[in-house]
Amino acid sequence: MDIQFLYYALAIVLILVGIAGVLLPALPGLPLVFTGMLLAAWAGDFQQIGWVTLAVLGVLTALSFVVDIISTAIGAQRVGASRKALLGTVIGTFAGLFFMPIGLLAGPFVGALLGELWHGREFRQATKVGLGTWLGIVLGVVLKLGLAFAMLGLFVFAWIF
Repeated sequence: MDIQFLYYALAIVLILVGIAGVLLPALPGLPLVFTGMLLAAWAGDFQQIGWVTLAVLGVLTALSFVVDIISTAIGAQRVGASRKALLGTVIGTFAGLFFMPIGLLAGPFVGALLGELWHGREFRQATKVGLGTWLGIVLGVVLKLGLAFAMLGLFVFAWIF
């Protein structure tokens, strides 16, 4: 079996796992997508995918980190979340992984809600913070999916043309 074929197969697996990682917070989504694309470019001796394309893909990958941080922060700030709510969101997100698929959606909300209750807020305000933080996370996922498909489109375009 040709070793280049194995590199391409591994690149495809990394890209697919990376796209799943955009939805699953335990996986580094777009960095895995980028790694798969870099591996495919390397396997092809950078003939189809050059350094300029890889640099743009790298910038898009870096942008995904910014999107992650800012979207959650904006969602939390708009509703006045405390640090305990943000901590609760992180804990709830990871705890939610054990209760898939519902836990993936409910975990961040419940974590932020409990964090706000721990902070001493009333239930109504805590619910508002939980919802706002959760909406920020959902916005981040949507934006990262857009970045993932932009990266795929750029990669395919560069490969073909």
